Amino acid sequence: MTKEQWLADLRGFLKEDHVKMDEPLHLHTLTKMGGPADIFVEPTTEEETAFTVRYAYKNKIPLLLLGNGSNMVVRDGGFRGIVLTLKGLQTIRIEGSTIYAQGGADIKKVSKVVAAKQLTGFEFACGIPGSIGGAMAMNAGAYGGEIKDIIKQATVLSREGDMLVLSKEDLGLGYRKSIITKKGYFVLSAEFELEVGKQMIIDAKMSELTYQRETKQPLEFPSAGSVFKRPPGNFAGKLIQECDLQGRGFGGAEVSTKHAGFIVNKDNASANDYIQTIEMVKKTVFEKFGIDLELEVKIVGEDVL
Repeated sequence: MTKEQWLADLRGFLKEDHVKMDEPLHLHTLTKMGGPADIFVEPTTEEETAFTVRYAYKNKIPLLLLGNGSNMVVRDGGFRGIVLTLKGLQTIRIEGSTIYAQGGADIKKVSKVVAAKQLTGFEFACGIPGSIGGAMAMNAGAYGGEIKDIIKQATVLSREGDMLVLSKEDLGLGYRKSIITKKGYFVLSAEFELEVGKQMIIDAKMSELTYQRETKQPLEFPSAGSVFKRPPGNFAGKLIQECDLQGRGFGGAEVSTKHAGFIVNKDNASANDYIQTIEMVKKTVFEKFGIDLELEVKIVGEDVL
């Protein structure tokens, strides 16, 4: 089958303008990097999402879930197969202290919506870039809070397109890991259980966390977020800083001078620039400290031929 056939088949079920061929992925990643996807699909319903996943599985087509493009580096050659984004699944609903959010909902928006309803427990997410689905997959956390602290259950699609409801225990949430990443599930929605709090305290906490993030992280440049996982008993940014790597890099990519745990696209960097900078950091830290930094970001796609 050709990508032209994939395009025609998918457009037979989804709206035509929600299925595109040779779509540049730099338009959809927070790094502002990445070559074209053979087929780019943005479903607006869970049924369309399930159809796309089942179609890819049935026809043995490589399938990549892009989310909102955070925490990911797409190589300059793009992706040979179907790239799926769930940005069209944005529903947020509150019933008492239970919050329902679809997989494509922006986690920062969810944190603000629940805060306005005087619910506490989601404040830690007020500055995290990413979707609910991506946050679930990575058990996203910041400033002492994590998804696992508030999750009730999630509805996912398997790689085969089967719908599953997973409890908190089923999700296997740990430090930057979950059964979602292990099994390659696609998060359709999640339910969270919060507590009623005091509006003044909630607002003050969110303001403080927003201030800390804005003053300590290089939000003025495109990036994939925190590049490396925290090594046991240490901090990746601290190790990188002690190697005197801030401001160094390749091409338009460099280790942030504001926070050494970030690599930024400072000047029209290519994905190859970014990846070379990652490799330079890993090599230098290992040579100095004997610590092999593990990636938090995911690198996908093809190199330019």
